[in-house]
Amino acid sequence: MTVPNLISLFRLFLVPLIVWLIIEHNLLWAFWVFVIAGASDAVDGLIARHLGGASELGAYLDPLADKALLVTIYVCLAIVGELPAWLVIAVVSRDILIVGAVILSWTLARPVTIRPLMVSKANTVAQIVLASMVLGSHAFAVPLGATKVLMVGLTGLLTVISTGAYLMEWIRHMAAEPHR
Repeated sequence: MTVPNLISLFRLFLVPLIVWLIIEHNLLWAFWVFVIAGASDAVDGLIARHLGGASELGAYLDPLADKALLVTIYVCLAIVGELPAWLVIAVVSRDILIVGAVILSWTLARPVTIRPLMVSKANTVAQIVLASMVLGSHAFAVPLGATKVLMVGLTGLLTVISTGAYLMEWIRHMAAEPHR
């Protein structure tokens, strides 16, 4: 097991802790654990790319840890009334559609490789920024006001655009003549 894979597993194990902290309304600690999880994502990526720690397992484990963290935080923040349900439904549905498309492609013997699109990277950044803002605003008693409304709207828009872009890529892949 490589060091980046161990770091990704560590991030996965932080998810239940963050859930518990949010449900217990301990948003100060939830914020700091989220920061640690985010830092671990940066560190495992740095090691994998620049220090030769990349692996096939890591190519699956890292995005799994990232999605588990973000989706879980969004669901928890909606449960405690900090994010609108429509946004959480959009975020979760996007990830389910992507995973479902990959599984369907494999099932039909037309495996597709999902490469992060620029809009997807922007979407992930927006999701992280919004989650950090919401957790941080409660952790440090800083009101967000219109900034939160704008970030919710931007994150929702990027989520919809990213979903559409991935769907178009998948349709293009599935419509193409299979390589034999």
